Amino acid sequence: MEQQTGEWVQAAPLAEVRRRKRLAVTVEGRRIALFLVGDDVYALDDVCVHKQRSLSKGAVLNGRVICPGHQWVFDPATGRVEGRDECQPSHAVRVEDGVVYVDPRRRDPE
Repeated sequence: MEQQTGEWVQAAPLAEVRRRKRLAVTVEGRRIALFLVGDDVYALDDVCVHKQRSLSKGAVLNGRVICPGHQWVFDPATGRVEGRDECQPSHAVRVEDGVVYVDPRRRDPE
């Protein structure tokens, strides 16, 4: 369920993200993958820029997101692909009172 809070959209309970380490959600009509890396939650567009596979069906390994399609390795904080020029769109995230909020606007690559 989406709920507007200013520029932020309520995306999921933190407990759900913790339980699975990755979770696909829909924020303002866009599929977004949430990833728990350590204690931090990151948000990337769920559809991979390479072969349009669902990143939320991939894995988190050594602090990186691994695409299930061709094992491209993404930095969850920036969306950058290791060893390539491509960049997966990412979104700002905040966690408040056990709820994950996502800014639906894409962040500029760092």
